[in-house]
Amino acid sequence: MPTIIEPFKIKSVEPITFTTREERKAILSKAFFNAFLIKAEDVIIDLLTDSGTSAMSSAQWAGMMLGDESYAGSRSFFHFENTVKEITGMPIVIPTHQGRAAEKILFTILGGEGKYIVSNTLFDTTRANIEVSGATGVDLLCPEGKIPTVPAAFKGNMDVEALEKFILEKGAENIPVCMITVTNNSGGGQPVSMQNIRDVKAICIRHGIPMYIDACRFAENSYFIKMREKEFENKTIQEIAFEMFSYADGCTMSAKKDAFANIGGFIALRDESLALQCRNLLIIIEGFPTYGGLAGRDMEAVAIGLREVMEEQYLHYRIRTMEYLTEKLVSAGVPVMLPAGGHAVYIDAKAFLEHIPSEEYPGQALVAALYLEGGVRAVEIGSLMFGKYDEQGRLIPAMMELVRMAIPRRVYTQSHIDYVAEIIIEVYRNRRNIKGLSITYEAPTLRHFTARLREV
Repeated sequence: MPTIIEPFKIKSVEPITFTTREERKAILSKAFFNAFLIKAEDVIIDLLTDSGTSAMSSAQWAGMMLGDESYAGSRSFFHFENTVKEITGMPIVIPTHQGRAAEKILFTILGGEGKYIVSNTLFDTTRANIEVSGATGVDLLCPEGKIPTVPAAFKGNMDVEALEKFILEKGAENIPVCMITVTNNSGGGQPVSMQNIRDVKAICIRHGIPMYIDACRFAENSYFIKMREKEFENKTIQEIAFEMFSYADGCTMSAKKDAFANIGGFIALRDESLALQCRNLLIIIEGFPTYGGLAGRDMEAVAIGLREVMEEQYLHYRIRTMEYLTEKLVSAGVPVMLPAGGHAVYIDAKAFLEHIPSEEYPGQALVAALYLEGGVRAVEIGSLMFGKYDEQGRLIPAMMELVRMAIPRRVYTQSHIDYVAEIIIEVYRNRRNIKGLSITYEAPTLRHFTARLREV
């Protein structure tokens, strides 16, 4: 089989600044061991997130020059709207400046005290917007998804038995929405099967609960369905995506992921009365309904990117990149999430740093070690991001202690990925020298963005 090459040519480059280990040691200390507080210019390979960090295509850049910046009824909005309608089949499209704005609007209306929003796994901003409304976010991940190093085809699935039980326990009237995240970011970038989506939808219909999709990585999830569910092996990515959305009553999306855009998002709905409420709130906090906080040029970039991301040759290369890095790490004995996810490679920090307990944040300690060793910036998805405190102030650890290395789309080449693998493997060889961390400052919400830590 020939080498899988990047399905694009590089037309413009951005220089990388190289730092020494001693420089990185000082930078890390100044940033209080929090990768979010490190300047981008001090990072060699930036895998903090794949959100808004992708390289746009020549067609997207050309489209930006055609952006119609009219305040109301711009040509760019209708291009954006028609593209989303064709992909999702949903008649109502509401633009927002990014995904968390869509979540803020939706859960301000649907959330509230005594309500529960159930999901396969909610990501950080989704959970925060649910909790700010007074509602409670509940993760019902399938059992196989909770075991990082044991492979399964669809580890992002929702546990349908747990969903049925939870609805009967809490009452359908207290569950305004069931949300499926595709792919499951907090669960290791793992896909959700079409059958699972159908099963969840059937339960939701039976109990009168709307089902929504968090569609940030809809194309990557559709590709996994094509590869792993025989029923869909001859379907196009757009056909698979359309069916996936057909089971949903609505969706939110950050276009900073599977649309290659640097900014943008939307809410798509079937319910006109809910859409009216969303638009009214949109006008207050985002903008007029035909721009929703976005410039016309950004809506053009999103519309073009949404089509480009469904190109199968690109998706084949994209998913193979994750597999390539995963295979290199596994061959060196590094404990990682198996199988490889769609947008990132996840290290099992609990197994990687067995000597560091959850209350000393092994994931964050590993993030710091990766930066120190090679200037690679990753992000913790564990007890710093998702941990809670009990009534006595003791940490309630997250379900898993993971470190995510999110690969920006169309940005890094194979040699960059090889370098990342070398750094991780070197850190793994010297893992016993890594110390745990304790928090010296934390915000009440989304603490991982601004927390300050020190070595134990």
